[in-house]
Amino acid sequence: MKRTWIQLLEEARAAVPEVTIDQARSRLEGNGGAIHLIDVREREEYREGHLENAVSVPRGFLEMRIEEAVPDRDAAVIAYCQGGTRSLIAARILRDMGYSNVVSMAGGFGAWKGAGYRWVADRQFGPDQIQRYSRHFLLPEVGEVGQAKLLDARVLLIGAGGLGSPTAYYLAAAGVGTLGIVDDDVVDRSNLQRQILHNEERVGMAKVESARLTLEGLNPDVKVVGYRERVNSENIMRLIADYDIIVDGCDNFPTRYLVNDACVFTGKTNIHGSIFQFEGQTTVFKPSEGPCYRCLFPEPPPPGAAPSCAEAGVLGVLPGLIGCVQAVETVKQILGVGRSLVGRLLHFDTLSMEIRQMRLRKDPECPVCGEQPTIRELIDYEEFCGLRAGHTA
Repeated sequence: MKRTWIQLLEEARAAVPEVTIDQARSRLEGNGGAIHLIDVREREEYREGHLENAVSVPRGFLEMRIEEAVPDRDAAVIAYCQGGTRSLIAARILRDMGYSNVVSMAGGFGAWKGAGYRWVADRQFGPDQIQRYSRHFLLPEVGEVGQAKLLDARVLLIGAGGLGSPTAYYLAAAGVGTLGIVDDDVVDRSNLQRQILHNEERVGMAKVESARLTLEGLNPDVKVVGYRERVNSENIMRLIADYDIIVDGCDNFPTRYLVNDACVFTGKTNIHGSIFQFEGQTTVFKPSEGPCYRCLFPEPPPPGAAPSCAEAGVLGVLPGLIGCVQAVETVKQILGVGRSLVGRLLHFDTLSMEIRQMRLRKDPECPVCGEQPTIRELIDYEEFCGLRAGHTA
């Protein structure tokens, strides 16, 4: 039987309870945490303003995406649109899908805003940004709110070498707004086998400047701050002070321990990675949640015990693999999504293509983060591997 739009609307009104903006407000204030607010308007309308904590599920995608937003079909749902019509039809569809506790807000966002009730507007993305981050916008775990977090984030990378290159490249592509890069070295032709931030034309150029040219050329939203200096106990606290997350991409022990200890002292998250020949490993050290680097290795090895990449070699694509994992973990920390590598270490053997996961536990006797720490200030260890602290793989 053919039905007109008016008939469909009348059937929806007969099947779906409606609440006024005052009733909706009362419900949200009384039990807002247990109520799912679903905004069924188009994304452009949602960007211009919406109810606080509302989830955008445009009417055209309702059937496909509602289960991601509201997996429990018995949960309380308030659907709203601009004037109350689209949400009524949407609520009827949800009822047909088995959502038993859904209502439509009469008058919609227009009435809510007109009454002077609280509403919020998300970051306004420009046309270029809407195109650039469109695939992020489609992910419920990211969306426009998450992309705004990425653009507001500040990440410091220790090193613009083998690990820092892929990490920085993908963080810039993802739209991490401020990337600090610490490296006192210059581009050498031997770097180009693995350090993808640099190229032949930049041999002899400072790595921080080469990195800036590459990253800002990739994404103009990203601000790159270069620090052409060697990491030591006198500058590490200054270097990390203005950043939310620290990515350790160095290949020498003095810097590794300095970064660890400084992050423990300041409570900052340390995204750790290391490589050697055909093997690499990565983890996340978060002082408030898990162990630190010294929980695994309380003291550096004696000089000469661990050869550098310059001495032992490294497979060119290996740092790309480890650096990409570091980038993923960094993005997850910024967004607050997923299960992080805190308390877990991933070990990659590229020759056998085996990936092992090891559980890491906090050491109560750790000299820096244990119950009775003995290390309370930064230490400049003697140099290892024939490298100065601050150089990278």
